[in-house]
Amino acid sequence: MVVNYRSFGFQVLAGMAVGLALGLLARSMGTGANGELNGLATGLKTTGSIFVSLLKAVVPPLVFAAIIASIANLRALDNAARLAGQTLLWFAFTALIAVVIGLTIGFIVQPGAGLHGHALAVGKPDSYGGWLDFLKGLVPGNSFALSASTEVAENGAATTLSFNILQLLVISIAVGLATLKVGDKAEPFLAFVRSLLAVVRAILGWIIRLTPIGSAALIGSAIASYGWSALAQLGTFAGAVYLGLALVLLVVYPLLLIANGLKPLPFFAKAWPAIQIGFVSRSSVGTMPVTETVTERLGVDKSYSAFAIPLASTTKMDGCASIYPALAAIFIANFYGITLHAADYGLIVFVSVVGSAATAGLTGAIVMLTLTLSTLGLPLEGAGLLLAIDPILDMGRTAVNVAGQVLVATVVAKREGILDEAAFYGEGDLVAA
Repeated sequence: MVVNYRSFGFQVLAGMAVGLALGLLARSMGTGANGELNGLATGLKTTGSIFVSLLKAVVPPLVFAAIIASIANLRALDNAARLAGQTLLWFAFTALIAVVIGLTIGFIVQPGAGLHGHALAVGKPDSYGGWLDFLKGLVPGNSFALSASTEVAENGAATTLSFNILQLLVISIAVGLATLKVGDKAEPFLAFVRSLLAVVRAILGWIIRLTPIGSAALIGSAIASYGWSALAQLGTFAGAVYLGLALVLLVVYPLLLIANGLKPLPFFAKAWPAIQIGFVSRSSVGTMPVTETVTERLGVDKSYSAFAIPLASTTKMDGCASIYPALAAIFIANFYGITLHAADYGLIVFVSVVGSAATAGLTGAIVMLTLTLSTLGLPLEGAGLLLAIDPILDMGRTAVNVAGQVLVATVVAKREGILDEAAFYGEGDLVAA
């Protein structure tokens, strides 16, 4: 087998290997007298943060332009409504499979049993999820979906602005539908949106070329900061989570591809850059530009991909919203000595299938977990038990999230006859030489 050392895939793998080595070296160097990071660890963290910030910077204009352009383009397709319906149906179907796997593993492993009273690293979640939070999160507070947050530190308070991606998605869909209503009068606006989308994609291409460096820094920083020692007291739970993630990623997804007449190896070969970036960045939204790119390289129609991926990146999370909350709820119930009944397991399934969009406008898996706990009536403080190892678990969760997002778009495109199978089975890198 001849290895193409110039290929993008090889460069990403090399970057991960370098990051692993640098992370282990940085961890062996220890910390300063006051607990500050050493120079190597600081460099890795800073480089990784810059890479993630670059990815996130293109997300708001990409979501806005892609959703509007895709809704306008879908009018040219005879089955636009069916495409949207099939996409949501497959979101729910794969989430159902994932949560059932999580519950099954929880039944067998019973994580948290016998740990009550043990000294675990307990922290307080900085955000909580509830159905009212989700409903309020759908309504934009302003036309730009901007929200402000203030953090108080020893050297003063700092206020930062950020985009609420779920609200931005709602605004984009509303504007896209309005362009359909207006008709020909919206053409100048649509021309601007399409030009914006082309410019953003060009910038995205430049950022993607930095992936080997970014992946090296991110995985190195994760190892330097967390290592694997945090798994000691919660090893059974962490192992159960990764077992569930592996079953979904390596068994369920390939079977779904095969059932729809597609071979898994070409899928994973092309989806790998997005899965890898999801793993090291721990952000489905931050990975979204790359996710959309690999989806199109798999042969998914661009008009559909531009609609499905932004939607999936904010609402389709098999790792964070299905496997993890199911296992975590069982862990917390066992830890506090609370017996779960059949109705409770039914509620877990309901929350996982219906409530996963709650993770988009708030804070990832912790919000989804507290939403599940509040629905079941379990102690919300139990979420704090898992904060110590959450970064380690979040890497695997996000990788599965991203893989599932690409999978649904690919399967729906195949079933609806808008998948270019020549592109699906073709060769080539994400970034052209």
